[in-house]
Amino acid sequence: MSKTVKALIVNKEGFGKDATTKVKVGETTIPNLQENDVEIKTKYSSVNYKDGLATTPTAGFIKKWPHIPGIDVAGTISKSRHDQFKEGDEVIGTGFGIGAEKNGGYCERVVVPGEWLLHCPKNLSLIDAMRFGTAGFTAALAIRRLEENFITPDQGEILVTGASGGVGTMAVSMLSSLGYSVVASTGKTNSKELLINLGAKRILTREEINLEAKPIGNALWAGAIDQLGGNVLKWVLSTMKYRGACASTGLTLSPKFDSFVFPFIIRGVSLLGIDSVQCPMKERPELWKRMAGELKPDSLSSMGEDISLEDLPSFLINILKGKITGRTVVKI
Repeated sequence: MSKTVKALIVNKEGFGKDATTKVKVGETTIPNLQENDVEIKTKYSSVNYKDGLATTPTAGFIKKWPHIPGIDVAGTISKSRHDQFKEGDEVIGTGFGIGAEKNGGYCERVVVPGEWLLHCPKNLSLIDAMRFGTAGFTAALAIRRLEENFITPDQGEILVTGASGGVGTMAVSMLSSLGYSVVASTGKTNSKELLINLGAKRILTREEINLEAKPIGNALWAGAIDQLGGNVLKWVLSTMKYRGACASTGLTLSPKFDSFVFPFIIRGVSLLGIDSVQCPMKERPELWKRMAGELKPDSLSSMGEDISLEDLPSFLINILKGKITGRTVVKI
């Protein structure tokens, strides 16, 4: 008989515009391992915007219902058919098909291909790995891309939009630890103290952003990490300094934006797309090693809160409403 385990299960009912979803904690069976699969005894997961989207009937990246979200997972190997992992190994999984193509981290046991996982760095605990999660990994990727485009701390201020969210708080803290002068843009007035404590030099309110951006405006930012998209990204690009670079990591304001060519051909601005889902595995260990070292915030354990599976349904609703600040770890 297949063993049952506890999980957060999302089921879709109805079709088209009438479709709805039901989200509840229930029992599910553990899939059999195929060749090169591993089974993880989950200890922690985290809450990401994409996990919130996975509870909606319009989540196009979910191909099979019912579904278990959780694009992040950390735990120990309980079974393995992959030659790089053995029972007891501590592992991290973010992106690829976790929580999308395969059932995700909101489950006591997770079965995924071994090539989607990496060993947890020895100087990083599993719970801290999930405090980083996809958000921290995305922020680290964005910073690496800025560095590759020669954006250094001596060139001026770095803007982080959506700074009170998961990627935003991580980016503010990481950039500050590297010596950058960080300006944190947020629409949440209650998060200003948090962002200053994370290293932001000053706060830019949503009202201070000109959503009716000129084709090219005052040169303000040496670099930027944008989580919002839409007209905010348009404004950011118009206010970049000469040869500035903006890393685009999210779309919480809008998946669309229109812009002008002027910043690109007059100031040589670069727009950098950041994808953490399919980032090649060969690049990941070095980034995680860096996250466990120079990029690890001193305040990592206080950058959010810890919740249980039973708490998840309300948290996933609130992250879609923009009500979650920092990082949320799920204790499985």
